Amino acid sequence: MSAAAGSPNRRRWWVAGSLVVAALGLVVVQGLGEATLYFRTADEAVAQRKSLEGRRFRIEGDVVGQSVATTDGGVDFLIASKGVEVPVRHRGDPPEMFNKGIPVVLEGRFDGNYFASDRMLVKHSETYIAENPDRVAPVSARSPGPDVTVDQRVDDAAPLRADPPVR
Repeated sequence: MSAAAGSPNRRRWWVAGSLVVAALGLVVVQGLGEATLYFRTADEAVAQRKSLEGRRFRIEGDVVGQSVATTDGGVDFLIASKGVEVPVRHRGDPPEMFNKGIPVVLEGRFDGNYFASDRMLVKHSETYIAENPDRVAPVSARSPGPDVTVDQRVDDAAPLRADPPVR
């Protein structure tokens, strides 16, 4: 068998391998593009609604006062950003800090006239910590500095609760 006879096969393998590598590269680039976007604000999501229809994504906005209504399966409310309001139907219990005027990040998709959400994160600032010191763990319990020894961390942290033994 001559070297020329092996060339077409070798060329086919190179072409096929190159196509596979290019396809994988395209998938990675598209996947990373979506993964690096943490959320869209309510106004951005409404502006991009056609391209987002049926796709799962995160949306952010402030809960509009007087719009919150508890339902059997969760809560319905409006979020707003830059004057644009989006009706939300959230499945499940909202976090404790959920309230009117609070910024939230919701995960879900547009479904008809509303955003169907099944995951909710409540955003809060240092203002929340200042107004609710009893609900926030002391700094020493949350994040000890690099100069703190293990023994100091245990002593400064909140006491541990001992669970009863399983029988």
